[in-house]
Amino acid sequence: MLQGGGALGAYQLGVYEALHEAGLEPDWVVGTSIGAINGALIAGNAPGQRLERLREFWQLIARQGPADGWGQVLSNWGTLTQGIPGFFTPGPGSLYGPQARLGLDRAAYYSTAPLRETLGRLVDFLHLQAGGQTRLTVGCVSARHGAMRYFDSRDEALRPEHIMASGALPPAFPAVRIEGEPYWDGGIYSNTPLECVLDDNPRRDSTIFSVHLWDPEGPEPESLWEVGNRQKDIQYASRIDSHLQRQQQIHHLRHIIRELGRQLPAEQRRRPEVRALTAWGCGTQMHVLRLMAPRLPREDQTKDMDFRAASVAARSRAGLEDTRAALAARPWLAPQDPSEGVHVHDCQGLARQP
Repeated sequence: MLQGGGALGAYQLGVYEALHEAGLEPDWVVGTSIGAINGALIAGNAPGQRLERLREFWQLIARQGPADGWGQVLSNWGTLTQGIPGFFTPGPGSLYGPQARLGLDRAAYYSTAPLRETLGRLVDFLHLQAGGQTRLTVGCVSARHGAMRYFDSRDEALRPEHIMASGALPPAFPAVRIEGEPYWDGGIYSNTPLECVLDDNPRRDSTIFSVHLWDPEGPEPESLWEVGNRQKDIQYASRIDSHLQRQQQIHHLRHIIRELGRQLPAEQRRRPEVRALTAWGCGTQMHVLRLMAPRLPREDQTKDMDFRAASVAARSRAGLEDTRAALAARPWLAPQDPSEGVHVHDCQGLARQP
């Protein structure tokens, strides 16, 4: 499960690298925004090519420059004025001003036409559409109705526009139309698409690597600039703690329903109305491993546009080390309460503990 977060998504590269080197290929990848792009690079390629394609993408969009504070300022200024090669370039919104009536398809400061070309080169959509071994789901939100929609390779053929729509963050990027309906980045509605996984049918035992790029917890901000950073963290963390607690309650109730059904006489269990009710129960065990991208020194509210090569490398390395530590700990193998259906394992910073 891959959150959106722009440049912070380099952490997800390291997470996948650790899984790959351990011989663990995901059955299903769910992503939003940059998570959808990383997810497409994984699910849309054969296992032997995935890591190479991910690295190629991040090398393509990484900016060269000093790693100090002024280097970040200059890099961000270059991103704002020039865009990112292979990702986006300045578009009509930046030329005609914010009041120009360009239409929804062009009302944005940048064009993502380069991303379409990059996806076409690095993602094998025929492999993805052929029902490859890894399922892909990407989250988008309707620009007209404000409703979240998940596009799923299990149910339909995914194309570049599905991935682009999931990353179409307004007002920077224009909406992308799918079957005539305009969609924006799913992160503005729900940046943590965990409910998509836990509500899936049929339910089955799962180990879920929930990769977070925004930390809802942090130090008390002391300036307007720091307030902006905390506001972004809280907004894009998408109430993940409350979502998890709710899912734990739902799945606990499912286990209770299952046990109650077992208490009924066999004759009653066979009645159609009773079978319909007990179908709400289940005994699945879902383990959610929470991985959290660390804060880098001197990072601020512009961190999601910090595409400097040094920052990309640092975040990728952190993802690699954190996931290696989580795999070594194997918390999903520890004894658990069988009455619970969702077990949350906080793997944040395992690799950085003494």
